[in-house]
Amino acid sequence: MINIQLLKSFIKHRLKGKTRHGVHSPFVYHLIDQVIYDFKSRNEYGGIEQLRHDLLHDERIIHITDLGAGSHINNSREKQVKQLAENALKPRKLAQLIFRLANEFKPQNIIELGTCLGLTTSYLAKAVPGAKVISIEGCPQTAAVARENLNRMNLNNVTVLTGNFDEVFPEVVRQIPSLDLIFVDGNHRKDATLRYFNWCLPKVNGDTLMIFDDIYWSKGMEEAWEEIKNHPRVTVTVDLFWIGLVFFREGQVKEHFRVRF
Repeated sequence: MINIQLLKSFIKHRLKGKTRHGVHSPFVYHLIDQVIYDFKSRNEYGGIEQLRHDLLHDERIIHITDLGAGSHINNSREKQVKQLAENALKPRKLAQLIFRLANEFKPQNIIELGTCLGLTTSYLAKAVPGAKVISIEGCPQTAAVARENLNRMNLNNVTVLTGNFDEVFPEVVRQIPSLDLIFVDGNHRKDATLRYFNWCLPKVNGDTLMIFDDIYWSKGMEEAWEEIKNHPRVTVTVDLFWIGLVFFREGQVKEHFRVRF
């Protein structure tokens, strides 16, 4: 079924979105030119994309525990891994952008809300091998498959935690002295998204990057994105439609950018 609201938002974004041209912020121009539009192949991509290929052919059936907003595609509780891979994994273009963002800013610690099968987690861990990556997944059986995949990738800098975000995430934030990169990819509801954002605020700094997935998922998510953009501590946002980037750069004039991707 076509999501009419999502389609309308996409058309609006394409009409208003910019490329690197016409962007007068040196920071954002560099981000677009050297990171967002860097489509060169990298050695790190190959193994992870082979993992994607294998997951798309994995016929194992797992029980899905969905604590978030569910799926626009299929809300069945029993799914084959290949169905989950087809409908829930980030597309290659987007997953590799997330790799480049992490690689550009070199965070010491990375938190991911929504491990799924561990593909984007692998990209984050490969992007900054020296970083500590904590990924939280609500579904135990999905998390188990993700751990298998991370082991296959020989990634030793990742910890996958299982449980309700509302219970696990605040404790993770409490234990980390400073938040460097947070990727919010789960429970696509307005109140939950704003709750996660506000929990992070005491630990963000001038170098922190927050990435919000599916900012046009629903009317509620669009409203959450607008509230985040307008928060007084937020200085720069980059709206790529599929994801939104949030920066807290000190001394930066507050600006919002829509960029075609």
